[in-house]
Amino acid sequence: MPGVRRSSDVALGFNTAEHAVYGVPTFRSDPLDELVIPDGTTVEEHDLVTERDVIVGGQSTVGFGVRGRNVIAGERVSFGGHIEAAGDCRLDMWCDVAEDVLVGEDAYLGERVHVGGELKVAGDLDIGDDVDIEDGFEANGWIVIRNPMPTLVFLFIYLSQLLRIGEEEAAEEMLAAMVEGADRENEPVVIPRGAHVSDDTWRVSTPARVGDDCRLHGNLRAGSLVVGRRTDVFGSLRAKEGIAVGAGTQVTGNVTTRDGTVRVGPDAHVRGDVSGEFVEFHHDAEIEGAIRASEETTIVSEPVLDDSAVESVEAAVGSDAGDASDEDVDGESAHDIEPTADGSPEDDGDARKEPETTGATD
Repeated sequence: MPGVRRSSDVALGFNTAEHAVYGVPTFRSDPLDELVIPDGTTVEEHDLVTERDVIVGGQSTVGFGVRGRNVIAGERVSFGGHIEAAGDCRLDMWCDVAEDVLVGEDAYLGERVHVGGELKVAGDLDIGDDVDIEDGFEANGWIVIRNPMPTLVFLFIYLSQLLRIGEEEAAEEMLAAMVEGADRENEPVVIPRGAHVSDDTWRVSTPARVGDDCRLHGNLRAGSLVVGRRTDVFGSLRAKEGIAVGAGTQVTGNVTTRDGTVRVGPDAHVRGDVSGEFVEFHHDAEIEGAIRASEETTIVSEPVLDDSAVESVEAAVGSDAGDASDEDVDGESAHDIEPTADGSPEDDGDARKEPETTGATD
């Protein structure tokens, strides 16, 4: 039988940790100001599957299950499926998980968390007050009944204290040590605060970045949007600012930006319309629908997302995207693509027309 301990630790809202650092270069930046889907992430049978960490900002809705390394969620996050964490799982207060929670190491559940299935923890369990686990729980290590303080909150408090007493150099050194090795290969999945993601729609008001070799279902709505190479998106792309589609990527839906530039890379395949203020596409790209640009359409021979250009493209398409509201992002409709019987979305009504390269608006 695992041991049971009690503690009077003070509960802290996990939203505080959103101002801590996770793979970002400066203390003053916010790690949850962008939707990040790193390389190799897939959505399989209503589960988001990755070998990396998953970080979800507070008051977000995740309409499917999550399988990752460490899974961390802020307050009032709702999961529509189960959670499988190979490492730790941290759920702050008022989180709701529709099915089982399976944890390979330690688990931390804040007060009033609800689990619709069973909780199984291979390591220690820190659990807050009024936690509801419908099918019972099992932990192989210590069970500590308290309102646990997540590690990121503790680190944030410690860094804040260093800055408060004027030890900025010490804070920066500690920060550098924390993010050492947090390169592209270790980048976590990041879902911003207040996001709504599901099989139908991924909707955020922040910039969004999808890596290489991913496979996603649903329409993507963001302030700005960068999609990497060899990625399959079964849905449309819409952003207030610019959109960049990398080489070899396939999009089954429209690609639309309200005010910015749409860039489509070599061997990319868009099964729908492409429209924006400016449209720039590689001569080897294939666009099955209409091409509409209110200003100018350009055919180029340079890659859109080669290794040397990724940072400049992200900066270009996301220059003013942080101010995008949900209304700005969604535009006419958040559901341009309707799913077929096999779960893959159909094209819009005119998505397979021959390309038009005029400069006239729709």
